[in-house]
Amino acid sequence: MVAGNIRVLVAKPGLDGHDRGAKVVARALRDAGMEVIYTGLRQTPEMIAEAALQEDVDIIGLSILSGAHMALVPRILELVKANGQDDLKLFLGGIIPDEDIAPLKEMGVTGVYGPGASTEDIIADVRASVQKTA
Repeated sequence: MVAGNIRVLVAKPGLDGHDRGAKVVARALRDAGMEVIYTGLRQTPEMIAEAALQEDVDIIGLSILSGAHMALVPRILELVKANGQDDLKLFLGGIIPDEDIAPLKEMGVTGVYGPGASTEDIIADVRASVQKTA
């Protein structure tokens, strides 16, 4: 699937208005040679799925601090699959309780990162998860 640079969509779904972490991750991925599209704050699942389709990305990175991850992630995954992007990967950062990590990974989330996560680990995990589909 990936020929050339990895294309990453970084999005902030829901109503939380704090995007410092999303911007740090977006910059780290860009500095690592990936093409990054940052959609900004307060994106709906529909807006995120449409942007992923239009930008032909390899992976979506979500930043969710609101606690709505168990509602937002399944909806976004459903929408990207409906768009025919069955092999699109998704990773998640934010405030995620430990008990939600396993169910999120069962849904297909490739990585879950909390506050203080290493950008080097995120970069390596993104590369590894996207390469699995190449």
